[in-house]
Parts: sequence; structure tokens; C-alpha cells
Amino acid sequence: MAVKGSSTALSDELFEYLVNHFSVDDDLLRELKREAVKEGIPEIQISEEQAAFMQIFLKSIGAKRVLEIGTLAGYSAINMARALPENGQLITIEREPKHAAFAQKYIDKAGLHAKVHVLQGAALDILPTLTGEHFDFAFLDADKSNYTHYLEQCMRIVKRRGVIAADNAFAFGQLFEKNLTDKEAPAMIAFNEAVAKDARLQSMILPVGDGLMISYIK
Repeated sequence: MAVKGSSTALSDELFEYLVNHFSVDDDLLRELKREAVKEGIPEIQISEEQAAFMQIFLKSIGAKRVLEIGTLAGYSAINMARALPENGQLITIEREPKHAAFAQKYIDKAGLHAKVHVLQGAALDILPTLTGEHFDFAFLDADKSNYTHYLEQCMRIVKRRGVIAADNAFAFGQLFEKNLTDKEAPAMIAFNEAVAKDARLQSMILPVGDGLMISYIK
């Protein structure tokens, strides 16, 4: 039982309830996950409950243009693109050629080739070329050591009153560990602290997946 004024802890039973009742996965997304494993692509895509939340969130803010940094297998890109209107556009950046090609294959299979554009290359090389762009929403889910750099680029191209989200705000479950074993955990913890102090943003971590940082641009 939750203490009054606190959040209810997400037990395995509650998590199963969420996924069973509100999952957005369909046959194509389940196939994507299976084939990605066969191709040796890391199983580090966003969780099913994150995907469901992000679809609802994008619809609720009326997002038309979305930027994603870190495509991986295309799971999150497909989910987000499905939440956009017919004239919506999603640009997703992926450093690894193999991952970008795999994602493009499933984006095409999902019938989203006209809505989703995969840019292959290093995000810090590509982002400065996005001039005159105005995105409603940006999602960071790539190398954590560059999150602060990605944030600054997003502040330039995401419109005022837009939203920037960042995955793994719980630092792979090591937020309070003294001896960090994940090499990217320190960078994620530092990013959290920087965002919390950034006067340009109003931010909150949602306890879905490994923690989803949501920042509103004032």
C-alpha cells in the first residue's frame, strides 16, 4: 500500500497489468524486435509503456514535427510517427549504418516512408545542419556523454513551448549506486543535475521505463 502523498511502487504485477491493457505493440513491432535481436542490435529500445505514453503525449500537444536522436532499430520512431497527423514529419538520426538500414526497412514496412526520414551519421555533425527547422518535440536516446550537447542543439531548433524528452533518466537503475558499473551512468546523472538547474526549462522525470526526463521550454 502506498503512503499517502506518495506514488504507488510499480510492482511486477502492476507492470504486467499496464502492458497487457495498454500496449501499442502490434505484429509488425513484435517482428521488428525479434529480427533486431537476430541482427545483433542491442535490446535497448524504449519500453512498451513508454511507447504508449509518448503516443498519447504527442497527440495531446498536437505535435507535427518531431526530432529523434538515436534511431536504433526504429521502434520508437515508428511509434512516434504513428501519433503524428498525415502531414507530420519525424527526423531521426542514427550513427550506425547497420542500425539505420534496419530501421529504414521497418519504417517502410510500416508504411511510414513519406513521414519518417532517417539521417545516418553522427548527431553532432548533423544537428548543426538543421537550420531553419522548428520542431515541436525532440527525443534524446543516444550516447549519454553527449546529452548536454544534444540539449543545446535542441534548444536552438525546438520551438518555444516545445518539449524535449530524454531516456534513461534513472541512469540504468544506478541513480543512487556508489559503485557505478554502467559506463554511461555518470553522464546521465550529470545531465539530470544540469537539467534540474536549467532556468530555461521546467522539467520532471516520469517513472516509465528507465525514467523519462520531460522538459518544457519556457
